[in-house]
Order: sequence, then structure tokens, then C-alpha cells
Amino acid sequence: MSEEVRFKSVVGPELAGSIDLPEGEVRGWGIFVHGFTLGKNSPAASRVSKQLAREGIGMLRYDNLGIGDSDGNWGDGSFTVKVQDSVRAANLMAERGTPADLLVGHSWGGAAAIAAATEATGVRAVATIGAPADPSHVEHQYDAVVDRVLREGQHEWFVGGRTLVLKRAFVEDVRRARLHDRVRELDRPLLVMHSPTDDTVDIANAAEIFREARHPRSFVSLEGADHLLTARGQAQRAAHIISAWADQYIHASRPAGKDVLGT
Repeated sequence: MSEEVRFKSVVGPELAGSIDLPEGEVRGWGIFVHGFTLGKNSPAASRVSKQLAREGIGMLRYDNLGIGDSDGNWGDGSFTVKVQDSVRAANLMAERGTPADLLVGHSWGGAAAIAAATEATGVRAVATIGAPADPSHVEHQYDAVVDRVLREGQHEWFVGGRTLVLKRAFVEDVRRARLHDRVRELDRPLLVMHSPTDDTVDIANAAEIFREARHPRSFVSLEGADHLLTARGQAQRAAHIISAWADQYIHASRPAGKDVLGT
């Protein structure tokens, strides 16, 4: 079962989210931060979140600005906006009495999850899947139009079967992002997951993130998985690993004797 929610982006428009409600004993709550232009219903976001919910961890997954069911224009976002909206998502979870113990981020969303973790209300642990060590890694996806965007201020970009408007402020914001600093400053347990055959974000990125992170830190190789976790059973496998790893952190964060709404 899922619950549909909406909350405001830091830049104003409303974002659409789904909370996959936990089955059986409630072990904790979390937020899934999706990849660059993907969305809450992408295979990684949907399948990982639903499997975690089956294992007792309720998960909010939401569409970023101008994606899926969310309002606004994608080009008015940026890496900074994605990070700040992840913090807004955590605020929503706290306000409904189910503070998020766990942040899970896929691909570019993994970088955003790391950057948001210390500002997000209640977050005790972070897990990344196929995350780049530098947010500007995504520039290779729009390198054919980036010069024109910087020269003219914006330009249409066709990706994933739809046309988005890429803006100069977006590109410049991504180039300014300094994830290494956020990784070094992260004072939360971190699980880094990556496939050695990922041909979108090389596994060397995982090594770089892991090397910069403090303990407690863990690494799991997702052998056989593609970047989008579309292969049969791979998203569920990733969720099983996250569920087992996060257990001690999500249990430690929940006050004894309170139900899921904190009453």
C-alpha cells in the first residue's frame, strides 16, 4: 500500500511523492532520492522502496521538479535544489510523525543524499547505489548542448523520450558542487553500493567515495546489476542488503514505546 503526498520545492512548485507503507512490524522510515532525470516510478526507486516497505521500512519516493507528477520546470532545478528538496522531504516525514531514519540515493540521487544527510531531520544512515563521486559527472549526458546553453542562457535537450530545457544556472551550479567535502564531513554511517559492470557511472566512483568517507562505512559490490537496476531481482537484492545493513541504525533511532506516528 502507498500514500500519495505533495510538498513544496524550495523554489516554490509542489512536488509529488508516494510513501510505500511498511508491512508487518514497523522497523523505521526512509526517503529514496532518484537519479538525474528518472523519477519516483523508475525501476530503482519503485522496486527498492517497495521491497524495503515489505521488510518493515516505510519509504517516501518523490519526483523532482518538473519530473513525473511534480509541478514546475526541470530546468529551474539544480544539484543544490535537489539537495534542498531532499531536506524538505525529510521535513515532511518528520511533520507526519514518521521521521526518516534512512536516506537511499540512486545515481545522481546518491550524491544528493550524501549532501543532504547532515541537514535532513532525523537521518541516521545513508546508502548510495551507483553514485558518482562528482555531481558534474552528469555533464557528459548533455555535453552536446552545454556550450550553447552557456552562450545563450538555455537550450532544449532531448533525453529519455522527452524534451527538457537545460539552463545556464543549472550547469554552473552542478560545476560548483563539491561532494568530496560533504563526504568527508558526513557524520552518519554510509553504505556504498555499486556494480562492477556499471557502464554509466564507473565503479571507480564508489572507491573514491568510500576512500573519502569516515567510519562506519561499508561497501557492497552489486555483481550482475546494470546502472538502472532493471535486471530481474537486482533492485530487490539491493533493498535486502540495505535493510540488513541499516537495521542497527534505524532501531537505535526510534524511541521505545512509541508507535509509528510517535503518539
